[in-house]
Amino acid sequence: MSTQRPSAHRRDFPGRRWISVTLRSLHLVGVVLVGAALFGSGAYRSPGAALMLLTGIGMYGIELWSNPKHLREVAGLFIPLKLVGVAAMLIAPERTALLFWLLLVASSIVSHAPASFRHRQFPRR
Repeated sequence: MSTQRPSAHRRDFPGRRWISVTLRSLHLVGVVLVGAALFGSGAYRSPGAALMLLTGIGMYGIELWSNPKHLREVAGLFIPLKLVGVAAMLIAPERTALLFWLLLVASSIVSHAPASFRHRQFPRR
């Protein structure tokens, strides 16, 4: 039995953690498929991008439901921009390589930035 309690500002539901883990894992499969397509024959670029988009929407939806204030934080505001970038990979396949690398680097920067930056709220209070 876990002794950890969810944070007071988060909502939860049974299985949320495992659903999030599954979505994140499938999301990474999509990232690998798109990356492999860039270095190979191009096969699986569209399915990989579609998998990234769908799992990204799922993860974002769960996060917003669990933690509504996430929508006002830098990290939460960045996610719709990433989703637009992934959708653009499907709409403009000739831009996939540029979008892939921009999203990969920007995502790494935002996700590993100090919490004071990631959780900064807008509008500032």
